[in-house]
Amino acid sequence: MTDFAGGRNIAMKVPPHQYEETVRFYRDVIGLAQIEGHEPAVGFHFGANQLWIDQAPGMSQAEIWLEIVMDDKDAAADHLAKAGVARRDEIEPLGSDFKGFWVSSPSSIIHLVDERTGAW
Repeated sequence: MTDFAGGRNIAMKVPPHQYEETVRFYRDVIGLAQIEGHEPAVGFHFGANQLWIDQAPGMSQAEIWLEIVMDDKDAAADHLAKAGVARRDEIEPLGSDFKGFWVSSPSSIIHLVDERTGAW
């Protein structure tokens, strides 16, 4: 079996009309420290995790997306396919060199499955 673990990245996909106020909430109201060096991405230190706020045109409400890390992308893809887990690669391009893919849990929570070495 593939060795899966929770990743440290949490993505909040936010409709454009809520984006600036959401960033302001975490930065100015809550006072979380902003992550530097990944601009134009906006992220905050969230305890042991990183919370990324992404503007998501076409969405009507915010969604939380989680990261699952592992050592071998191909073995993970095979294991999840055999378990009947739905691939969702159409939701956001990752690039041809990215060692990961998108899946959906049975409750429609999106997960980025990527190799530990490629995680931010």
